[in-house]
Amino acid sequence: MVFGKQVRLARITKHGRMLCIPMDHSFTVGPISGLENPEEMIVKIAKGGATSFLVHKGVIKSLRKPVPIGMIMHISASTSLSLAPNRKMLNSSVLEGIRLGADAISVHVNMGSKEEPEMLEQLGMVADQCDEYQMPFIAMMYPRGENIKDPSDPQVVAHVARVGAESGADVVKTVYTGDMESFKEVVRKCPVPVVLAGGAKVDTDAAILQLANDVMEAGAMGVTFGRNVFQHRDPTLIVKALRRIVIDRSSVEEAMEVMSAANA
Repeated sequence: MVFGKQVRLARITKHGRMLCIPMDHSFTVGPISGLENPEEMIVKIAKGGATSFLVHKGVIKSLRKPVPIGMIMHISASTSLSLAPNRKMLNSSVLEGIRLGADAISVHVNMGSKEEPEMLEQLGMVADQCDEYQMPFIAMMYPRGENIKDPSDPQVVAHVARVGAESGADVVKTVYTGDMESFKEVVRKCPVPVVLAGGAKVDTDAAILQLANDVMEAGAMGVTFGRNVFQHRDPTLIVKALRRIVIDRSSVEEAMEVMSAANA
């Protein structure tokens, strides 16, 4: 028997793998480059072969027509203007995501910050609501706050990922540990699939493709790359190249051929 979570997970993945482009940044830092018109960017990354995108509810409401790829609605937020920017608070609900046609729900938790307890409470409550309505739940688990000395420490990353899984998430999104072998341990010790957070913008196409390859080799379910896609000179093209690695499991060299062919 097929249940709702399975149906919806299939809409945000391909062959069980995820190539998601998060576009929730403008809530936090304002309308940054690449996200001035979210709908235009969604069209570009859909054309490139992304399996899904992630936005806040207002962007979904502003869409002029349905989109052809999976839609993840983010329901927690904070801003860079806040006195407590690490304090992510719920600003929507699972039911609102269902009403708007979302295929999954996500929340963000900053582990190691002084606001961690209330964010963990929200994490568990949203997980229960997603189970009730058969909505896939993605927990963005970040080591970020006053008590974090090294956010890429493999033990710390493994801990925050495990908290997301133990709280009831279906998929955990977390940061890179800096190398394939240590990230492989993060994935191994997490009972649910792990996807990589993109982090800061990298310098070259080869670097972003290599990163995607390394995390897939480590056993990750996929990647969620934001700035490295929507601020790329050609978002459609870089998504096509990433799809070769993440979904097709081609080599970095084969993915770079996609970039080279376009530049020829």
